[in-house]
Amino acid sequence: MSGCGAEKTSDDPPTIGFLAQNNSRDFSREMSDGFRAGAEMAGGVRTELTGPDTHDGLKQVELLHDLATRAKGGIGVSAVAPELVAEPMAQVVGQGIPVMAVAGGQVAPGSEVKFMIENDGFDLGRTLADATADRLPPDAGGKIVIGSNSPAMPALDQRVLGMRSRLLERLPKLQVIGPLDTGRDATTNLATWRRVADANPDALALLGAGDVDAVNLAAVHAEKNGKWLAASFSIDPKALQGVKEGHLFATISAEHFLKGAVAGWMLAQHAKSGRKLPEGWFVAPGLLVQQSNVDEIIRRQSGEATRLAAARPRIDALTADPLKYLRPLDQAR
Repeated sequence: MSGCGAEKTSDDPPTIGFLAQNNSRDFSREMSDGFRAGAEMAGGVRTELTGPDTHDGLKQVELLHDLATRAKGGIGVSAVAPELVAEPMAQVVGQGIPVMAVAGGQVAPGSEVKFMIENDGFDLGRTLADATADRLPPDAGGKIVIGSNSPAMPALDQRVLGMRSRLLERLPKLQVIGPLDTGRDATTNLATWRRVADANPDALALLGAGDVDAVNLAAVHAEKNGKWLAASFSIDPKALQGVKEGHLFATISAEHFLKGAVAGWMLAQHAKSGRKLPEGWFVAPGLLVQQSNVDEIIRRQSGEATRLAAARPRIDALTADPLKYLRPLDQAR
């Protein structure tokens, strides 16, 4: 209804909401855009998106309480710090509002949240390690340096663990260094990767765990005409351009738009028709981007309409039988 002072009626569409990690970073905006698109696909709901301007867990708590006054149909939360927001999430659940976790790597104890949509970060790390090992001789004995722009963030920590374990499994003579804290701030991150490259000119590869790492590894590889391999996790336009130009041999997309879209679709269906939400860890797919498919992904990422067109059949497939993609929540990694 319009803001004319009329009271809400039972015919009004329910409101669902999404609390993003931030409103400034590419991955977080992707998730928010996806949530809105998925909700619009389902139809019959209003959607409200919010989030702090930067990574700010305390601000997320404040925004969650505010969002819960309006988004009675359900809320998706992408937590900066799952432990910090656990009690506030439990309070919202206690009000009878469905809450699901979307990314963040884990659901903290005490949150009362029973459903999370997230990648298997460990498996994605292994995927990037395999792509790296495929480019090196099986008896390679040099060093590989791993950096993370957000150490102690569960999703990125699992990527690092997956990379380390798989690299050493595939290439047992390797020396794997890190993870080094490369810094979340873009300027700090760039300076860190420059220092790492200067200190390790003989490295076989420099690998990042996060989105800022991807952008700046591409920049440093180009700047220094690096002979080492470089790769990370992001489909920021600069990272995709880095793959196209050969400065990143690969980047992995955590498919944040798709995760957000599945969350929006599921919450909308629940809010308007009472369709039961699953319980457990819904394992969302990732995507390895290389020279062979980077042009396709650049086209896909050119606008929300093209992203939704590419995502729509995957949303349909993932939501047709969610049980196929569920694992116990306590296995989330």
